[in-house]
Amino acid sequence: MGSVNKRDFSLARHVGAAAREARARAGLTQAEVAERAELATEVYARLERGHMLPSVPSLLRLCRALGVDANSLLGLVTDTPPPWLAQAAPPSEERPALRRLLRSVRRLGAKQVDALTNVARFMGSAPGPRPPKQAAR
Repeated sequence: MGSVNKRDFSLARHVGAAAREARARAGLTQAEVAERAELATEVYARLERGHMLPSVPSLLRLCRALGVDANSLLGLVTDTPPPWLAQAAPPSEERPALRRLLRSVRRLGAKQVDALTNVARFMGSAPGPRPPKQAAR
């Protein structure tokens, strides 16, 4: 994804507005679309505001997440959607919660990652949750 120069500003605004409209029609939040398109929520929000244009692979994932044709996002209206739109997106090997966690971990410093690693090791070796104690009668 790239920032927008003055020449591409109107295209970025159009793509953002079209994405926002498609998201609203689909009843999705920005976070849900970002997750489905494998984008950071902040990046998708910048795109919707017209502050950036997606790369071609990101545009493809975005179209699949929103269920729209790329032509509609780009302002090139056609009567029939292209065949690639009907193709299912390849399944991700990681759960959405795990991808969000990994994005957060990537922003941490070395000491924070070490501390988180220790917590994860502890959690992996600790027994599961205990059932609540019964009140004495």
